[in-house]
Amino acid sequence: MLNAAALALLLASAATAFPANSTLNAPRKIGRRCTGQIQSLSDVAAAQECTTIVIGGFTVPAGSTFALSPPDGASVSLTGALTFGVQNWAGPLMTITGNDITFNGNGHEIVGNGDQYWDGQGINGGVTKPDPMLRINMGGTFTNLKLVNSPGRAIAIGGSSLTVSAITVDNCKSAGAAANSKSGGKPAGANTDGFDVSANSVTISGSTVNNQDDCLAINRGTGITFTGNTCTGGHGISIGSIASGVTVSNVQITGNTVTNSVNGLRIKTQAAASGSTVSGVTYSNNKLSGITQFGVIIDQSYPATLGTPGTGVVINTVTFSGTNTVAVGSAAKRVEVNCGSTSTCTGTWNWAGLTVTGGAVGAVKNAKITGGSF
Repeated sequence: MLNAAALALLLASAATAFPANSTLNAPRKIGRRCTGQIQSLSDVAAAQECTTIVIGGFTVPAGSTFALSPPDGASVSLTGALTFGVQNWAGPLMTITGNDITFNGNGHEIVGNGDQYWDGQGINGGVTKPDPMLRINMGGTFTNLKLVNSPGRAIAIGGSSLTVSAITVDNCKSAGAAANSKSGGKPAGANTDGFDVSANSVTISGSTVNNQDDCLAINRGTGITFTGNTCTGGHGISIGSIASGVTVSNVQITGNTVTNSVNGLRIKTQAAASGSTVSGVTYSNNKLSGITQFGVIIDQSYPATLGTPGTGVVINTVTFSGTNTVAVGSAAKRVEVNCGSTSTCTGTWNWAGLTVTGGAVGAVKNAKITGGSF
């Protein structure tokens, strides 16, 4: 038996080897070897105790969140369409939380009925809209799902060590890009971001977004890859808007196609933000066409566009490698860079892999850029 001194030494050694924030001390959810069937929200509690979960098609009652928390290592599959009832409330419509989860939508739809909410004001005004449609706070793989008509943002990612693939976001099935009787001549859908990312170690690939806002918006995180995706009709691929006290680093935007969008590639930081950094952003082998406003824009004056830039966010090392081609419309600017100072947009940015054609030449303020044709 250990005496008191020996026990104290052993406990101290264990605390050093496995500190309090060690993943060994993270909550783990151990499931039972069974198959849980979900045909209504009343089935969720029992089904999510199983390591295999099968979700059938059903309608989720208005004003309710389908919140799923499978055990670690679980397999989840969707075998029919999920449709969400309509009610003016904050949402979200669906959440999934867990570690090392395998989710397969098998090509089925989740239907948000956004066309019954859209008023041209998005989540910033008008009627209250459930947002986001789907929140993924898990690690593992998430694949093969179609989201139709999100009331606000389609997918918000807050998990880590996550691979997302073969997702379709379709917010034009009921003419979200067109005006309706409530939108005052503006597109009916607004703030319908495809993917909002606030997480580490995330890869999104082989997906399609047809919407009325950012195809991708990275708000914070490190180790984020967006590759082989198609974006149509929205505001392009964005980092930001960057608020105070966040880090974005090691971002790879590669092999994507963007068509008929307001912006092509964008980094936007809030003018009033402080204590944040954006670093290690690489764009490679992307193809963009039909851009109506800015081919590439890096702007530190958000929410004003090309206003007085702030100086509280540092942007370092923005690179264009391989072959990135951007074709803009006649009324668009090819490239605009609006940095607060040379101390907020630091280093020499190698843009040898960028070619922008059409439109008009923009301005580069307080950034050192080499290479490229724009």
